[in-house]
Amino acid sequence: MSLAERLGRNGERPDRGAEIRGRIQNRLVETLGPSLYDATLSEKDLERLVHQRLVELLDEESGPLSARDRAQIIQQIGDGVLGLGPLEPFIRDPEVTEIMANGSDSIYVERSGKLYATGARFHGEDQLRRTIDKIVGRVGRRIDESSPYVDARLPDGSRVNAIIPPLAIDGPALTIRKFAADPYGVEDLVSFATMTPAVAKLLEASVRGRINVLVSGGTGAGKTTTLNVLSSFIPDDERIITIEDAAELRLQQPHVVRLETRPPNIEGRGAVAVRDLVRNALRMRPDRIVVGEVRGGEALDMLQAMNTGHDGSICTIHANSPRDVLSRLETMTLMAGMELTVRAIREQIASAIELIIHQARLKDGTRRITSVSEVVGMEGEIITLQDIFQFDFRAGIDEQGRFKGTLKPTGLRPHFVDKLQDMGITVPATIFGGVRA
Repeated sequence: MSLAERLGRNGERPDRGAEIRGRIQNRLVETLGPSLYDATLSEKDLERLVHQRLVELLDEESGPLSARDRAQIIQQIGDGVLGLGPLEPFIRDPEVTEIMANGSDSIYVERSGKLYATGARFHGEDQLRRTIDKIVGRVGRRIDESSPYVDARLPDGSRVNAIIPPLAIDGPALTIRKFAADPYGVEDLVSFATMTPAVAKLLEASVRGRINVLVSGGTGAGKTTTLNVLSSFIPDDERIITIEDAAELRLQQPHVVRLETRPPNIEGRGAVAVRDLVRNALRMRPDRIVVGEVRGGEALDMLQAMNTGHDGSICTIHANSPRDVLSRLETMTLMAGMELTVRAIREQIASAIELIIHQARLKDGTRRITSVSEVVGMEGEIITLQDIFQFDFRAGIDEQGRFKGTLKPTGLRPHFVDKLQDMGITVPATIFGGVRA
């Protein structure tokens, strides 16, 4: 073999490890075959079988391999066959909060709210497609030309979105939003400066006192994490129904029924939307209804539930500010197709929603609650809000580019505190600061 042939097209020596890895992976698939898809095998048994066969195949390889090379080959092939290929190391990395595969040769991750290129890549578009199919197949979903995008989840609850050609012009794209193996508690959010101890006390009292709460914010602001924390305040003796597009809430209470939407089948039938599940939940004797995200006509059903005895419900909604929350709710209620006047809709909103928690991902990468606002009622045609806590952006930024501000009380005492006191739940007046006239 000539030197030019030994060096490849670009004058670089071929990766011997990649050659061995490809050869062994092909032989592994040939020898194990159907066993890789045997539903009777547990994950541990399949992992043990694959590892044992990999060791045997490596022993048959001619030429010396260091212990490190062997371990690396076993790890990479195991990740490709059993896991998510080149994404698997980032799935295991607790510091990575989001993984983005922009085609087969571009993988980014988010750490501490910042994006970083990893240099990792799939072997080709086929491997990325197999990885996507593996994820969506686990939860009974599909992705193909007739349904070219999908929301799904990993076994640990991490949220997955995949989109393929023809919608994704440059090849399949996969986004994974990870969730901590140990769900964050209120102490964690206080330590992260997402909220202050005073806000935590108010939110705990509000949930225990069955105040209807909306968590708002943009994409990636941490709404679901805050929703998980809020739901942890629900007493253990209540029946909770959760409704989500892709189930990711992890409630610790003993009496929880989890509902998940269903996309249409290949014939375009059988879809079950959030609105259908909200209606059904009302027949399931719920003490609380927790909706992962309100985004359409289900807003009307949710408002009616809150106004007809199902108080203490918690939802999230995409919005840029507490005032925008009210506008979005108004728009989504109109999407329900009912012929309601704007005033009637606003009266429904004002009587149903009591507390809005707005959250944002700031430029320094941190996720903070930036305002806690009470829905006071109606003044003429307008729904009135009052801010209980506001983030102090005037505090500036430190040398590392982090915001120095925190949530500050506005001095206003929420009206629903009287309702909480009637239920025997005391909120210290000191957390609201000096009461203004």
